This record gives sequence, C-alpha cells and structure tokens, in this order.
Amino acid sequence: MAIAKAERLMNLALCLLGTRRPLSKRELRESIEAYLEAASDEAFNRMFERDKDDLRELGLVIETVEGLDGEIGYRAGRDSNRLPPITLDAEEAAALGLAAKVWQQARLAGAASGALQKLRAAGLPEAVDPYGTHTALEPRIPVHEAAFEPLMLACRDRRPVVFDYRKSTAPRPEARHVEPWALECWRGHWYLAGYDRERGAERVFRLSRITGRVRATRGAFTSEVPPVVTVRETVAAWAGENADRSAFIRLRAGSGYPLRAKAINVRSVDGEWDELEIPYGHGLDAWLVEFGPDVVVLEPAELRADVLDRLRAVAAS
Repeated sequence: MAIAKAERLMNLALCLLGTRRPLSKRELRESIEAYLEAASDEAFNRMFERDKDDLRELGLVIETVEGLDGEIGYRAGRDSNRLPPITLDAEEAAALGLAAKVWQQARLAGAASGALQKLRAAGLPEAVDPYGTHTALEPRIPVHEAAFEPLMLACRDRRPVVFDYRKSTAPRPEARHVEPWALECWRGHWYLAGYDRERGAERVFRLSRITGRVRATRGAFTSEVPPVVTVRETVAAWAGENADRSAFIRLRAGSGYPLRAKAINVRSVDGEWDELEIPYGHGLDAWLVEFGPDVVVLEPAELRADVLDRLRAVAAS
C-alpha cells in the first residue's frame, strides 16, 4: 500500500507540474489511474484532498485557481517549485568528492557517483574536480560483506531483522533477532550495534560472522534507540582496549603485526619466536585465536584456557 500511495502522489505531482493551465478535479481523476479506481466520488474527494495536503507537506507549491466558469483548478508552477542554484566553493566541493570517494570500493559506489553527477547538473563548480583534488588522500571503506546493504537499510528504516550469526566459540551459527541501531567501521571490520531480543540487551555483531541472508521482519522496535550509539567504544572495550592487566604471549617472528603494535614490551626468544607483553581485556582470547598457530599464550592461565576452548570449538566445527 505504501508503494501504491507513493506512485499515486508521484503521478499527481507530475500532472500538476506538467500542465500549462489549472486542471480541475474531474480532469485529474480521469488522468490518474488510482483515482479512476475510487469506489465513489466521495472516496475520490477524500483521497485527492489527502494527497494534495501530503504534497504540500513535502514542499510542493500547489496553486488553486478559479476559472471563468467558477470551476476550481489546480497547478504547480515550475517557477514556484524550482530549487535555487547550488553554490559550492572549492573546499566544499572537495569535501563532497572525498566523501563520495570513500565508497568507491563499496556497494554504494553507484549512488555516490550519481549524487555527484546531480550536483554537477545543479551547479557544482566546473573548475573543481572532486576526484582530482587532494590526491594524497585516498580514503576507502571496504565493504565485502553481503549483510552490509540490508542492514544499512534496516537501520535507516527502523526495521527489525533476523540473521544467522556464528560466534567464534560456537560450532555452528544460530539465529539472532535484532533491532538494528547503527553500523560502524573499526580497524577494517564492520560492526552492527542493536538490541538483541532474545537476550534483552544491547549487542554488537561483526558483519563478517553473519552467515546467510539478512531478513527483515514485520513490526516496530520494542526498545528505545539510544540518542548516541557508541559502536566503536563498545567494540574497543570488548577487544581489551581499556585493559588494566597484561598478558604474555609467544609470537612467531615476522607475524602478528597488529599484536606487535599493541605490545608493551617485546623480547626476542630465538630466531623463530618473540615474547610479547600486551594489554589484557575482555575479548582478547577471540582476537588471539585469529592468529592461529602463530600465537602461544603463556599467561595468565585463564586466558590460555579460553584460547584453547575456542580453538577446540573451531576444530570441532
């Protein structure tokens, strides 16, 4: 029904914008299929008045003109509904170009390029090349996960979703019913923050662990969306960024550069292994598992046990 109403509003707007003289209700009813299908004149009049009010709320200026015969007509003058020229200076155009450039490797590349073309037509300075300025800056946001686009739309439209999610400690994925709040990229990975209905609490999901298709469901959100969703801070806390303890690991030489970047101390053991002291916080075990046989946990004992449990779960799956 939403699509039918949007199509009806579009047809009415096109009729009002495309005419050189005011059109009466009778003429509009004969020109728009949805109005012809109205059950009665009264139903048509109610539908037309609602549509006219909706278009005015959207910003369309609709003129009401009384003809010589006393009949009321309607039109939307193009001069009254034309947007003013868009004027951007060189710095503003460069900022827009960089923003669009961010998405050139993502699934929004086409939309970003199309937006720039429309800005060109609307008055973007011809002397400014958004793709050619500031060439030293090459921002990129890689989006390889198929879940990104449906989750982005679900966040925008406030639609609950269902997807299968594989935790690093679980042998198989399980269904999660989530009210999505926000997406954010952190250290090369995309994360979704939202309300997990089964667990009754906020959760953060890494998109690369979503398997299968993201399915939108009916109904409204059952939880209030917070005014600020701190995805990055939440992930950082789970990854041990705010750790107040240390862990000691053995790392194969020439590997694990992200771990080396976080290390407090590094000591060479032999030509094959180094010993590192790194911050230890919640979620460190899941991160260490990603380095496979290149990492051996020395202490604390509970971290070593957690890493071994995760590796056994992966092997069992």
